[in-house]
Amino acid sequence: MFHDKLKSLDEQFKEVEKKLSDSSVMSDQQLYRELTKQHSYLKPLSEKYYEYAKLLSDIKGAEELKKSDDGEIRDMAQTEYNELSAKKEKLDYDIKVLLLPPDPNEDKNIIVEIRAGTGGEEAALFVGDLFRMYTRFAERNGWKFEVMDSNPTGLGGYKEVIFEISGDKVWRYMKFERGAHRVQRVPETEASGRVHTSAVTVAVLPEAEDVDVEIRTEDLRIDTYRASGAGGQHVNKTDSAIRITHLPTGLVVSCQDERSQIKNRAKAFKVLRAKLYEKKLLEHEKQLAGERKQQVGSGDRSEKIRTYNFPQNRITDHRIGYSVYNIAEVMDGDLTELSDKLIEADTEANLTAN
Repeated sequence: MFHDKLKSLDEQFKEVEKKLSDSSVMSDQQLYRELTKQHSYLKPLSEKYYEYAKLLSDIKGAEELKKSDDGEIRDMAQTEYNELSAKKEKLDYDIKVLLLPPDPNEDKNIIVEIRAGTGGEEAALFVGDLFRMYTRFAERNGWKFEVMDSNPTGLGGYKEVIFEISGDKVWRYMKFERGAHRVQRVPETEASGRVHTSAVTVAVLPEAEDVDVEIRTEDLRIDTYRASGAGGQHVNKTDSAIRITHLPTGLVVSCQDERSQIKNRAKAFKVLRAKLYEKKLLEHEKQLAGERKQQVGSGDRSEKIRTYNFPQNRITDHRIGYSVYNIAEVMDGDLTELSDKLIEADTEANLTAN
């Protein structure tokens, strides 16, 4: 079924490897990055080509032995044939998954933006809870994170927090967190013990490079101001905070967490670049008929994706209708089960669409 296709991809893989060993290619960083991405995509397919070829050979051998005049040999050959056929069925599925078009953002780091929605101070506290959940998830996976900007409240929550996560397969496991997260629990600020429902929104932006978006100096308005809130006495003495307005789109980003204006400026530019890239991606998706129907989530931050019900110890992901009953562990960063189920559902949806 896949032999000819895999053979062609194996030849492409060998050609890419040859180019990567060329010193002139290594001096062209953009070409080198592109070839590295191709290499990463083609390598497992090349390996499957040899595994598939051997399996087909073994199946052919078992089929020949099934024609033997010796009944015992025929029985042994039939058993082997059944086992090899089952193995081929699984290998066919694995290859189908590998042949899916690669996500262009697969190797990118991300910027996460969590904002309080309905629910007042309780929503702000839940922003802090999700921030801790994601940073603990990052630690469990060996990823690094860095706060880009934050707007803390007096009770320990955040109106908004923006942070970067970098590491292997960050986008793959975090992209499904985009959307509205609803929490049902008795707030710490509630004296009567009634369960309240609050909501926060999460945006997960693939980190953009200079080649992904063009930012022209004349399209920007950059303001400096004195930082406010937690951070020490310097907040009232230096104009270290940065606000950048992208005039063509009206996008505004700010950063005040660093004492250095230069560092705040660099972080603000990184967030702006990511937001412009996200805008570009969403506009592209809208042009593709049925594109979003093939995905587990649209990426729209207004889409309600998950409910955290503390009284019932239940977290439900509404996109796949799946619930877990270990809310304390999940809030401590154990997102593996939910992430795996979302990846599995998205893979099945893409296989059906392709």
